[in-house]
Amino acid sequence: MLNKIKSYKFLVNSFEVNADYYEKDIENIFIPLLKQLTNLEKDKNRRILVYLAASPGVGKSTLASFLEFISKNEAGTQEIQAIGLDGFHYNQEFIKNNKVIIDGKEVPMAEVKGCPETFDLDKLKSKIVKLKNENVKWPIYDRNLHDVVEDKILVTKNIVLIEGNWLLLDEYGWRDLKEHCDYSIFIKAEEEMLKERLIERKRKGGGSKEAAIKFYEKSDSKNVKRVLNNSLKADLVLELSNDGKYNNRGDF
Repeated sequence: MLNKIKSYKFLVNSFEVNADYYEKDIENIFIPLLKQLTNLEKDKNRRILVYLAASPGVGKSTLASFLEFISKNEAGTQEIQAIGLDGFHYNQEFIKNNKVIIDGKEVPMAEVKGCPETFDLDKLKSKIVKLKNENVKWPIYDRNLHDVVEDKILVTKNIVLIEGNWLLLDEYGWRDLKEHCDYSIFIKAEEEMLKERLIERKRKGGGSKEAAIKFYEKSDSKNVKRVLNNSLKADLVLELSNDGKYNNRGDF
């Protein structure tokens, strides 16, 4: 039987994104995952928080939107709500006017936007703690504005999927986030594939290919390595191949 591809369209960070997923991955990985989360929420009898972590360029925001879509349409799965980490970037004005220490060197925040040091970690922690017990308004990052939009989404569902690069980062301050997580997912992928994706994504956001390559070398490449080499153990590890197929690698 052929492993057919199913195509979808989603609005991710204010961009319309075309997403293709293999039927076998939907049937063998994504639907069972949603059923597992449904059972976990029933067992705990409270809201559960799920982390989906991966390097930049993997497509985790799109996958999170896709999992939310499936949960609304698949029998036996409770509806999830997908939200992202990127709304906790410092705002653009702050990033333009401040510097940060990276590898012992002081650099403008704007040159390394996207690294953990350009996020408001205290604000994120506070919001996650509140989210465990109450409905909250959640910020987003708008890629058209290149800035944060506060209180854009009201989070109300009992299964909340948070996606982001740094949710499982094994570094001071960040590793504390995992204590608030009920289930964690990590997606692995080859660096070269991510490089191509990230350069193309940067071009779509405006600017030349040369500028996109320069940004990748200064910022994105370091972030990719930082995620792949310095993340905490996840409950589920999926590996994304060059052809868009997912493999279940069990634990990390």
